[in-house]
Parts: sequence; C-alpha cells; structure tokens
Amino acid sequence: MIQSDSAHAQLFDGPGLRFRLERPSLPGRLRPGEVIVAVRLAAICGSDLHTIDGTRAAPTPLVLGHEAVGLVVGVGSGREDLSAGDRVTWSIAASCGRCAACREQDLPQKCRHLFKYGHAAADDAGELNGGYASHMLLRPGTHVVHLPETLPDRVVVAANCALATAVNATEELPKPCRIALVQGAGLLGVYTCALLREKGVGTVYVSDLDTTRLQMIERFGGIPIDADAVPRELDGAVDAAFEVAGHPGLVPAGITALRAGGQYAFVGMVHPHSALQITGEAIIRKCLTLRGVHNYVPRHLDTAIAFLESTAGRYPYAELVGDPIPLAELDRAVELARSRAHHRVTVVPEAP
Repeated sequence: MIQSDSAHAQLFDGPGLRFRLERPSLPGRLRPGEVIVAVRLAAICGSDLHTIDGTRAAPTPLVLGHEAVGLVVGVGSGREDLSAGDRVTWSIAASCGRCAACREQDLPQKCRHLFKYGHAAADDAGELNGGYASHMLLRPGTHVVHLPETLPDRVVVAANCALATAVNATEELPKPCRIALVQGAGLLGVYTCALLREKGVGTVYVSDLDTTRLQMIERFGGIPIDADAVPRELDGAVDAAFEVAGHPGLVPAGITALRAGGQYAFVGMVHPHSALQITGEAIIRKCLTLRGVHNYVPRHLDTAIAFLESTAGRYPYAELVGDPIPLAELDRAVELARSRAHHRVTVVPEAP
C-alpha cells in the first residue's frame, strides 16, 4: 500500500497563466505493471517552453515535464526488475507492445496507443503524469532504467529526452563520416557533438545563431561557428548534418554544406512553424538522404545512460545544468529557462 496524502503537482492551464499548485492523491494500490516514483529532479526541456509559450498546442490542464529522475516508492505486479528505493529514469512515453509500430516497425514512440508523459490532460489521466510534481505514476509499457551511483541527478536528468534523442539521431551515419555539422548548440547539439566525436567522427562543427551558446562546444569536442557565417570551405564537404535548433531557416545552409550522398537529420523542428525553403532539385542532385528523428526507442535510453557512465570523466556534463529551483517557484524557473542562462534549468520538489 502507498500513503495517499503526500503528493503535489504544478498544473499548467494555458499560455499566459501562472502555474497552480494541486495536491492529488497517490493511488492506494497499483495495478499490474504500474510504478510510482518520487521525483528527485526534473528539467525544463525546450518542448516544455514551446507548450508554455503556445507554440505547440496541448490539452489543459496538464502537468508538464518529462525529463526527470526519481526513486521507486511502489511497484505493481509484473515489475520484478524494480524495487522500492531504486533510483531510475524512464522513457518519455508508454507503448502497448502489440501494434505494428511496436512489433514490426521499431517505432514504439509511434504506438497506436501511445501515452506521453508531460503531454496528457490531467483530467484524462490523473495529475501525476508529468515531471513537475512530487510523484509520477508510470504506466505499463514504460521502459525504466536503473541509474549508476556514479552519475549525479543533474548529469542524468535530461538523458531520457535530449540525450536519448541524440543517440537515435546519430545511430545511422553515412559511410564514410569524417566531417559533421550540428546546427544548434543547445543541449541536443552538445550531446550530438559528443556522441559523434565518440563514434570517431574526426571533425564536428557546431553552429548557432546565439553565439553565447557556443562557449561550451570546444569542451565537448566540437568546433564552434556562427550560424550566420558558415565557412565557405564547408560547402559540399560535410558528410552528415543535424538540425537540432528548431529553426527552419538553418536548413538551406545545411543542404549546401552536405556532400553528394550526404545525410541530413531533422531533429529539432517539432513544432508547426517549420516550413522549409529548399527545392527537391537540391536534394535529388546531391543524392541526399533525409531522416526525420522524433524521440527514441528503449535501446536508445539504455545507450544514453551507458554513454554518460563511460564518458563522464571526459565531458563536463554537470556544468550544463543550473542549480535546482524549488518546484513551488516553477514560474521563476521557466523565466530562467527562457533566458538561456543554462542549457537546462531544473526544479526539485520540496515538502508540501
């Protein structure tokens, strides 16, 4: 049994409105496959900001937040891999495991019965389905990963979204792949840069319109360049390009930089304002491969945690994340995230 009087959550009612505190009850008993976790740390992802600002539509009210770390406090039957006290992270979505997307297409993130944390209306699925809360109720079909003791919460907090997505984006590379261009120096770009370097890509350029975001790139193995001044010598020289900034205006420069037979991964433009100013001819004449990357599958999250564990001594992951702000001050945390002072702003639940 679980105590039913200790949960709290910050609800989002729509753009321009302040978050409001609610105190939902924890379930007295878990159904098969369910897991309840106490959230230790949650991060504000760019997609959360898009929802808060109204760039992306979302049902309301809802509890936002999907990048999180927690402790298991209750386990339903059928989850013998988990015990109370386990420190874990989890996939950003629950999948059925039975539909064609799950069984045949290797796309469980496109499951016909998908449930996505931090994106569901509170009145539809309770108020414990997002990270901006003291607890989260994980549904059956959620991939849960144990976290190594050597990795602090602030290092792994964004692994189940930004890093796992970057793992997916870099899983398939053209051959050979000696030079890459990453368009965007946010957290997705930083992770993508490090992953490419660890995969043996010798030269990784990282561009951004906000040059202050380029300050960390060299420490992650990349070469920072201004997005408005991409060197001409890159034209036709890049094997793989990755759009991770969410800005469609960057795409023509990426297409120009790619060599014949190059590959372009679209990762960041997960919003409706993403019409592209490119021609089919530019793609055809260069024999380009275009790849859309949205979220990830469970193996990518496993790889993400293993990658952090194996490279923690080489890259300053902790410096990408600001000191946590109390969940009660979520509005202030959102403003700080908008300022881009940190690659990730985090919130920590406090005693209600």
